[in-house]
Amino acid sequence: MRRKFGVTMKTGFRKYLSIIILIGTAVGFAISFVMLQRVIGGSSPWLGLLAMFYFLGLTKVAEPLFLLRMPAVLRRIRSWEMKGTLNRRLLVPSFGNFLRESPLRYLNAAVYLSQAQSDVLRVYRQAEAAEAAHFWAASLFTPYIGYVWLSGQPREAMIFLVIQVFFNFYPILHLRLVRGRIDRLIRRRNVGTSQARASVESRDTAMHPTASGGC
Repeated sequence: MRRKFGVTMKTGFRKYLSIIILIGTAVGFAISFVMLQRVIGGSSPWLGLLAMFYFLGLTKVAEPLFLLRMPAVLRRIRSWEMKGTLNRRLLVPSFGNFLRESPLRYLNAAVYLSQAQSDVLRVYRQAEAAEAAHFWAASLFTPYIGYVWLSGQPREAMIFLVIQVFFNFYPILHLRLVRGRIDRLIRRRNVGTSQARASVESRDTAMHPTASGGC
């Protein structure tokens, strides 16, 4: 009973601590946004880029409280995505290798499996949450890029488009590959578990056959 109470208290403390950290991060972002606005002007298009990065930062800080999800129509990984033809042409595997072998890996280390991290379903949800964060960031930032272009600032719009590709589009494609591989691993484990269970049941049946006929 005491152990259960202690676990509940510890979980509650972590939740409140995560809320405090999230609020503090949001306040810090808001203050820095206002300060930068005073320096470069409220009409500067770069404020929109900053807001996009703030959104990604807040979703990361909020992960202990909730995980974003992809829209239902995009959640499932299609078979053609895993075949690799389009992804290879777009150099998505190379992008993934670059992330894994660079310090950028530690910005979202939770989406990679390791020997110390055997909870496959948790890693899968973390990968989907990271993908969803980039998806929603891109969904919000794309109309803004169009607005910047139409407002007579094509150079800034093109810079933002390049940033969009490398900070949102490619991470989305990479994370979908990660989810697809984890999904295959989960299916293989489920098949192995089912086969092992069937083997045990078959052996038990052979050892203890059900008597037929009378008692």
